[in-house]
Amino acid sequence: MIPLVSGCNIGHKPRPPPMLADLTGVLDDCFCDVESIDVFNNFKLYPRIKKLTEKDYFRYYRVNLKRPCPFWPDDGHCSIRDCHVEPCPEVRGQPHSLLFFSQQANTLPDVTDCEQAKELGAINSTLSNQTKEAFADWARHDDAQDHFCELDDETSPDAEYVDLLLNPERFTGYKGSSAWRVWNSIYEENCFKPRSVYRPLNPLAPSRGEVFTSDSRVSPGLCLEKRVFYRLISGLHSSINIHLCAEYLLDERWGRSVWGPNVQEFRQRFDTAETKGEGTRRLKNLYFLYLIELRALYKVSPYFERAFINLYTGNSPEDSATKELLLQVFNEIKSFPMHFDEKSMFAGHKIEAKTLKEEFRLHFKNISRIMDCVGCSKCRLWGKLQTQGLGTALKILFSEKEIQNLPERSPSQGFQLTRQEIVALINGFGRLSTSIQQLHNFRLLLKENR
Repeated sequence: MIPLVSGCNIGHKPRPPPMLADLTGVLDDCFCDVESIDVFNNFKLYPRIKKLTEKDYFRYYRVNLKRPCPFWPDDGHCSIRDCHVEPCPEVRGQPHSLLFFSQQANTLPDVTDCEQAKELGAINSTLSNQTKEAFADWARHDDAQDHFCELDDETSPDAEYVDLLLNPERFTGYKGSSAWRVWNSIYEENCFKPRSVYRPLNPLAPSRGEVFTSDSRVSPGLCLEKRVFYRLISGLHSSINIHLCAEYLLDERWGRSVWGPNVQEFRQRFDTAETKGEGTRRLKNLYFLYLIELRALYKVSPYFERAFINLYTGNSPEDSATKELLLQVFNEIKSFPMHFDEKSMFAGHKIEAKTLKEEFRLHFKNISRIMDCVGCSKCRLWGKLQTQGLGTALKILFSEKEIQNLPERSPSQGFQLTRQEIVALINGFGRLSTSIQQLHNFRLLLKENR
């Protein structure tokens, strides 16, 4: 709350500015404003991208959820029943998986919370026999293509297809020091941090959130490339938080779960007062990430516009409709006038630029591996997918020359995307598009609650 201002009439309190009032204007490191993105996304792109992610080609994601954490023992606090982890201990840590820190999240949960997390975090692995047979056909089709990138989870015997529509990203109740440690490791060990960033406090402490500044005016020690990388991770973190606040378990009666937006949870993670002024910056980083991935989709459109590129599922009419919808999405993206200018990145000396790119790649690879340390299967699923989606977007932006030289009638040996990368790219951007649309809904709810 804003304190009373001297000189005001006695008995009259000035109304605090509405939450999200500062989420406006031009973003740092680019020349696009929040309002233009809102209109473009919510009214033009979001409806198309939502429809696209519901197509069979994009709704099934192959992922290995059994890979052990490579950095620390998997304690699996309040994890789910399908993960084969240790039972929940008597004393657990705090806050929600992939959520910013809050006072409410810093209260010790009881056993009921833990049991609820097991249920809500479980992966729905239901697949029809017909669908399973189709997957084998998809794999044979993909094997006929040229691969020129690391396949990661795709070749693991533990990898399996997951229906993303049956496993939506939402609140699971996953809490604990393990959840805190994941994001702490990403920010502390893997990010190019501005000088003002300090190590996030223990989740038991009352202070919440990581304090950081990404504006070039207050972070002179970071070049553009490193500011960009840090803001991408912060934007991803913000987007995930919005999803969990928007799809929160509000009630559970008569065996039915009621999901919907939780305004209080949203306030705790993004309100200026609750976050020591960092909430708006976190949300602006979400918009910045949106622009980066939007630019990657713009750049990669020639790859998909070639006639021989087929989004194969074995159902020819459906495959044609899916590609047509994808091309419509690309055409909509091309109409957006304020794309991020990636030419300013890695524009220095050739050797220095090459070093920075490699540094980017290695940092991001570590962050991808940290996602194997998320103890909740549903959180891990969406964390891995969105991380791979961002990694694919960066791969595209780093491959501009190769994309420009793509042959029209045959696969390229210079630039290729696997099915896994394509599914992650579109769904990852779909999550960002959904976040911005959900922000619009929260604006309306906050206005009603004033």
